[in-house]
Amino acid sequence: MTPTAGGLALGDRDDGRPAAAMLDNAAMRISARADYAVRAALELAAAGEKCPVKAEALAKAQEIPQKFLEGILADMRRGGLVASQRGGQGGYRLAAPAEEITIADVIRIVEGPLVSVRGERPPALSYTGPAESLLPLWIAVRANVRAILGEVSLADVAAGSLPARVRELAEAPEAWTNP
Repeated sequence: MTPTAGGLALGDRDDGRPAAAMLDNAAMRISARADYAVRAALELAAAGEKCPVKAEALAKAQEIPQKFLEGILADMRRGGLVASQRGGQGGYRLAAPAEEITIADVIRIVEGPLVSVRGERPPALSYTGPAESLLPLWIAVRANVRAILGEVSLADVAAGSLPARVRELAEAPEAWTNP
């Protein structure tokens, strides 16, 4: 049985277009900037704390546009995530052990809050009427994103040893399908 809302099957719209068109911008997205930052940080984690890696080598290893990566690395340096060293033996290295840096830390430095709604942090929002319970829903989404990304360190990912809870979520068949 197809659930309905106001005579329409959920997923249908009254203008004939599928609901997916309406929700296209509603999906959670990891930006290229965040993805590149995490991948670069993982390369630095794999290189170790004492071995600086040049931006060119990071870009080549992860197939990231070098100029874009340089801007990301500058933000990561300003955010205290990486340290840079000048000179022939220079490059970038993590500013703390990979075990102490979470994926959430990296994303926050280059993107800001992990979850926002219309560019606002959920606690800054308010809703009325039937939408009133949206706020606790957005807070729950944020809590779950934090629970996953804040639990996984660069060392975990670099070593291929994700926490059991994350592995279990990723092993669920429905996690790999798009609704």
